Amino acid sequence: MTGTATARPVPVTGDSFRDALARHAAGVVVVTARPARDEPAGLTATSFTSVSLDPPLVSFYVAASSSTFPRLRAAATFAVNVLGHDQAELAARFASRDVDRFAAPTRWRPGPGGEPLLEGAAVRLRCDWHSLREIGDHLLVVGRVIGVEVGATETPLLYHHGRFGHFTAHRPH
Repeated sequence: MTGTATARPVPVTGDSFRDALARHAAGVVVVTARPARDEPAGLTATSFTSVSLDPPLVSFYVAASSSTFPRLRAAATFAVNVLGHDQAELAARFASRDVDRFAAPTRWRPGPGGEPLLEGAAVRLRCDWHSLREIGDHLLVVGRVIGVEVGATETPLLYHHGRFGHFTAHRPH
């Protein structure tokens, strides 16, 4: 034993399920798009994952009740901006309601399809819409990657137990 407490069963409730999942560290992305003749839109997601290499597919989940997602969906393409360890403030801004997420100090430039590409992101993936499926109280969004930009930052931003942090590699003895 390394001093950790013994796991104990608890009833499955919304609170216990949320607490259990909060113990899983997740990478942080900001999904952005710009519908034709409209202002850019974006949201923070921690449910991002790769799906397939051939074809290149990625996915994320968004709450079905999201007021931002309909604006993202109205765009022809979208971008997944994988955030670096120093972009916690940006992640928090895109997770907030009733703020102009693209106002200063947010720095971005339009991609070839108009999708906002956030400056300083570790990786930017430009995507076409592949599929969308309602699952529980969320929507599963799958995108086909049509462009990749790799930034200089290699250390990802993580989300764990309600807080942003960064990854420190384990150094074997």
